[in-house]
Amino acid sequence: MIDLDKAFIKTPIFMPYFPIGYPNIPTSIDVIEALAKNGADIIEVGLSFSDPLADGPVIQKATQKALEQGITVPRALEAVAELRKRGVTIPLILMGYYNPILAYGLENFISEAAKIGINGFIIPDLPPEEAGEFETAAKKKPNRKGSILPLIRMLAPTTPADRMATITKDAQGFIYLVSVTGVTGERKEVPAELPTLISQVRAQTSVPVCVGFGISTPAHAKAVGAIADGVIVGTACIRAIGKSNNPISAAKDFAIEFKGALL
Repeated sequence: MIDLDKAFIKTPIFMPYFPIGYPNIPTSIDVIEALAKNGADIIEVGLSFSDPLADGPVIQKATQKALEQGITVPRALEAVAELRKRGVTIPLILMGYYNPILAYGLENFISEAAKIGINGFIIPDLPPEEAGEFETAAKKKPNRKGSILPLIRMLAPTTPADRMATITKDAQGFIYLVSVTGVTGERKEVPAELPTLISQVRAQTSVPVCVGFGISTPAHAKAVGAIADGVIVGTACIRAIGKSNNPISAAKDFAIEFKGALL
């Protein structure tokens, strides 16, 4: 398996998001495998939740479909284990909301994630001020190499300077920089203020800065990749794969096209 920090040796990296269970569990595993083996450097693996407050309509619809297909936290972990068995070696980050994780049990969740080769977590509704319990549990359950799995911190354009300093302090893995206010979804153009925002974040931390929300096209990815360490693409990825009669082929083409824009 590739360590998370080693994925950033050559930047910018391409990080698609895709939820386990959409349009069904077997297909989602095949899709994530195709993304991993055709250009993705890291994959944000979605854990579906009934109230995804940070997600726009495309991702909400996909995660609702995944729930209807019977996805649960245990079945999502099993799916990730299957991906590792298939030879997916790139870093995999679990993205989910706190309630299902808490219901599963923090230490059990982190322990299982470490065993199957997860490289970190993104929990949009768990701010640093409330993350102590999770981070304490993570310290008790290092991965097979003895490393503590990081809880990736998120920043937005509306984050005040003093709070940015709090969030970036001791940040691990990478910073998830939300490029626009609001929920996830495709946008027509990259925000003009993004370079300034990235510079402000880099002044506070040495960890890589990856940008998500609103990256809709390879041209957007190229523009963001020129100023950031990585680009995160969710809505456009789900839309392209979800509308295809051959989602595996669509995933392959999507990864090749977006990764190609970053080379």
